Amino acid sequence: MKKIAIIYHADFLLHTNEGHPEHKGRLEYIINALERNKMFSKVEEIAPVAAKVSDIALIHQKEYIDNLKNMIEAGKTSLDMDTYLTPYSFDVALLSAGGAITAVRETVKNNRVCFSLGRPPGHHAEPARGMGFCLFNNIAIAAKVALGEFNLKKILILDIDVHHGNGTQKAFYNDDKVFFISIHQSPAYPGTGFSDEKGAGKGIGYNLNIPLSPNSNDEDYEQIFREVVEPAVADYRPELILVSAGFDAYYQDPLASMNLTEKGFQIMGESIKKMADRYCGGKVVFCLEGGYHLEGQAQSFLTMLNIFVS
Repeated sequence: MKKIAIIYHADFLLHTNEGHPEHKGRLEYIINALERNKMFSKVEEIAPVAAKVSDIALIHQKEYIDNLKNMIEAGKTSLDMDTYLTPYSFDVALLSAGGAITAVRETVKNNRVCFSLGRPPGHHAEPARGMGFCLFNNIAIAAKVALGEFNLKKILILDIDVHHGNGTQKAFYNDDKVFFISIHQSPAYPGTGFSDEKGAGKGIGYNLNIPLSPNSNDEDYEQIFREVVEPAVADYRPELILVSAGFDAYYQDPLASMNLTEKGFQIMGESIKKMADRYCGGKVVFCLEGGYHLEGQAQSFLTMLNIFVS
């Protein structure tokens, strides 16, 4: 059994709108990069099992799930001004959430690193609504499954997407079993993620936002990981690490204003690997989020993957 698994299905490409930044080409570029670099010989490719509606309901309200399904069946082409719908979107969103669940099960049961390439992405989807290109919150659903199936008590969700993971924060804001850390550009969409948002109720102290100014670079991220993220994770000592892997902090990304190069993603990947090895036996899952400079996203993904393959 290979120690790295990639969760992928060609049906992830069916939800697409070629005039929209979040289209199937994002994933096609990643797959092409993996093929060019002969990575499929070094990893195991696993087909996801689609999530059940009952899995989605661990995070999302039934009214939202039903409304989304009804909108798609009625031929609606958009959920809001940012988030498109196609006739395939409901089923593909179930498959995307299922990819994250499949990855978590593989990681916990077989103690290996998994990269779920599911799309549509998920971290903006809140319990009562989808938004920001996202329909279901893949990583939050997978975390809930992990808590229930494996009786885990400490899960870290680390969100490195350039946009704040408002949906994930909302899902676990009152929860002391999931520690949510988000590193993101501010100001930027969706306008949440301030440093004083620290959780509520049982969840106080389990929400850490790290808003960074536009034009932050590799050295800034390295400092943040060394001085803030790594000490916080050392105090928490998670049993499982889930990463919302957005690559839109890349310096040429059209939807953000950060200055990360592939070196920045390498720095983050090396830190994540170190923390996973130290605290949870190497158990880490990456779920694809944003990234809209096609070549930059693919190469940054490959850079991060290589840290775990080598």
